[in-house]
Amino acid sequence: MVVNGLRSDYTSPPAADHRFSDAPSSDHADYWPGLRHRAIGPGSGGGREMPGETSFPFRLPERFANRLRWDNPEDPLVRQFLPIPEESRVVPGFVAEPLAERHFLRAPGLLHKYHGRAMLLLTSGCAVHCRFCFRRHGYPREIPHTLAGWEPACLWLEREASITEIIFSGGDPWILADAFLTALTHRLARIPHLKRLRIHTRMPVVAPERVGEGLITTLTATRLQPLVVIHVNHPDELDPAATLALARLSAAGVSLFSQSVLLRGVNDRVEILEKLYTRLLDSRVVPYYLHLLDPVAGSAHFHIPETEARSLMVALAARLPGYAVPRLAREIPGAPGKVVLAAASPEKIHPGAESPV
Repeated sequence: MVVNGLRSDYTSPPAADHRFSDAPSSDHADYWPGLRHRAIGPGSGGGREMPGETSFPFRLPERFANRLRWDNPEDPLVRQFLPIPEESRVVPGFVAEPLAERHFLRAPGLLHKYHGRAMLLLTSGCAVHCRFCFRRHGYPREIPHTLAGWEPACLWLEREASITEIIFSGGDPWILADAFLTALTHRLARIPHLKRLRIHTRMPVVAPERVGEGLITTLTATRLQPLVVIHVNHPDELDPAATLALARLSAAGVSLFSQSVLLRGVNDRVEILEKLYTRLLDSRVVPYYLHLLDPVAGSAHFHIPETEARSLMVALAARLPGYAVPRLAREIPGAPGKVVLAAASPEKIHPGAESPV
């Protein structure tokens, strides 16, 4: 089944239900209408049932879904998005809220975890549902859906002069319409101590047509320095259309960084990581973070032990120049920053080396 238009695929949860939700209503005007989502079931796409997907349903843009080899559930792209029965397995240490984000709320939709920066969870909707998403079981509180609803967050930011960087996250902030993003960005630009706007997104990879003139104007229309962090895990995600979208952003003066998650069966070989970061550099994307999997319930089949991850980093650092090697990191609730486990060069990767950044 193909659902036409992003908004028609989104429904709101009951008021007291903060599980993974999407747009506030089917006629919400602030969602970008350019996506077509595909649901795979009997007789369509891969011709398979979607096991264990009731609380976190399958979601993938039609264009991206058409690229995948659905006849092979072990394909590294399919594996990221296809629900499997193993997700229902209870594994000790894998919990619904691995990062305990509700403890860092300062206003509706606003998280303050680290010094100097704050995050706005602009939406709980995504263009794709990655099966390893650490927010797959819910969000800290109801997320505002109007510009007026974000005013308490803006007022908090005005009072906190130590905050110089604001981060748009979600969900994926780029499923929102340009007009909404522009209005909110202009409101934030009126806060004098804010200097940078960072966006975390998968859209240039899974829906590269999103990166159009309107979005680029939104990014570059204020004094805030724009930075975009692209979530990409495998080199095959970077097709010519994605590469073109990244080129448009780079040409507009947007600083580009990557973040990836180290996933069993997806990118757990040094050859894959080398190819991924080489392709990103070719697109002027700076390798930023390679995250260890956050232990969210339903994702244990993706887990890679830290010792194995460190060994991969040693091998990767032996193949690539230092600037092409991301920092291996994990997030620990309450830590002053991401805990970096390995970075840059083989001689700097030690079994006990940890530093928050």
